[in-house]
Amino acid sequence: MTGRRRFSSFRPFQSGALLVLATLLSGCGLLPGDAAGSRAPVTVMTWAPIDTNATNVPGMPAMAQAYARWVNATGGIDGHELRVLTCNERNDSAGAAECARRAVKQKAVAVVGSYSQFGRQFMAPLEAAGIPYIGGYGISEEEFTSFLSYPVNGGQATLLAGSGRQVARTCDRTALVRPDTIGGDNLPDLIDAGLSQGGRGPVSDIRAAEDATDYTRQARTARDRAQDGGCVTAVLGDRTETFLDSYRRLPDDGRSIRVSSVLGSVDQSLIDRTGGKDGIFENAYLTGWYPVANDRAWGPMRGVIDKYAFGNNDIDPADPGPQTTWIAYTVLKKVIEAIGTDEITPERITDTLDRGVEVDTGGLTPTLRWRYEDMLGTPNFPRIVNGDVTFQVVKQGRLVSQRKGFVDVGGTLLDGSSR
Repeated sequence: MTGRRRFSSFRPFQSGALLVLATLLSGCGLLPGDAAGSRAPVTVMTWAPIDTNATNVPGMPAMAQAYARWVNATGGIDGHELRVLTCNERNDSAGAAECARRAVKQKAVAVVGSYSQFGRQFMAPLEAAGIPYIGGYGISEEEFTSFLSYPVNGGQATLLAGSGRQVARTCDRTALVRPDTIGGDNLPDLIDAGLSQGGRGPVSDIRAAEDATDYTRQARTARDRAQDGGCVTAVLGDRTETFLDSYRRLPDDGRSIRVSSVLGSVDQSLIDRTGGKDGIFENAYLTGWYPVANDRAWGPMRGVIDKYAFGNNDIDPADPGPQTTWIAYTVLKKVIEAIGTDEITPERITDTLDRGVEVDTGGLTPTLRWRYEDMLGTPNFPRIVNGDVTFQVVKQGRLVSQRKGFVDVGGTLLDGSSR
């Protein structure tokens, strides 16, 4: 928890001083020097898996805490102190459910900017308590179906559909290496939607254990199925690095095969660790939700990290996890300001979102709004309001934009759901 105000010990006032103090309190509700005024604090929660054998996203709760320090140091959000609770979701269903129950017990008014693939387990307690889920990472189905979920990106659905569109331009065949999980089972159909729109055949689906330490068999199979002129797309979260290490060790057979993935499974730090411009990712295709990390639209977030993260190395400003958390808290701030009351409740937050509050994210996404008519309405992902992705490529060891601006893959998802 961050952002608690500290009050000094005062010597007894004379009656005149007490009268002045009482007048200040009754008139404007703000003591001189107070950061957040007298409005009720706002408690929210951010969770993510940390120190697990699979995907870990410690930068998301760390980003939430830095955001709270920033807004509280500058007067709070519309006079409300922001209190952030964090929870280690542990990358398992029991952990996700426990984090949600903690949010209910500790009276969080929203869960903001969080990561979990166990949507069924965490959404049920939140729905029972009426607590909205704002700006989840987009990894679970429930984030795009629950009436209390307000996504800021199109989740894995848009990344995979976008990846299919991106690789279809140059790759004759595509092999997908993905987790052998319930969530992973959706990925082949999604990338197929993009490939089909680009005039390519279906992906070759290769399942892999989410926590394996070697992927030599899957790497060999993927290369054989991609064939010369094809693409190997790896979407394994943190284990993507392990897979590509196995892939890199295969004996060279002279075939030209391009590597591709999505942001979140691959980032600039991984590209740097694996050789940069001389590594396996040179010329790789990557699909993301947001602009490249050096885009000036990320300047405000970087400023907050520099000043309020206190050197926390968990926050990588190029990682879509902290980026999503930043955008989610941008939404929360706008909603609280729009409510404009002394007390913020879950019901007021959901009502404000449902009534169509607009959130300008400074170019990081299109303007966000969650009215019924703003939603994409596909059968599996009805609550997507942002169908945009970005196409990126690795050149000279750096992630750069492959094409300017966003690519809307909402139509791709609609076409895929109608097949």
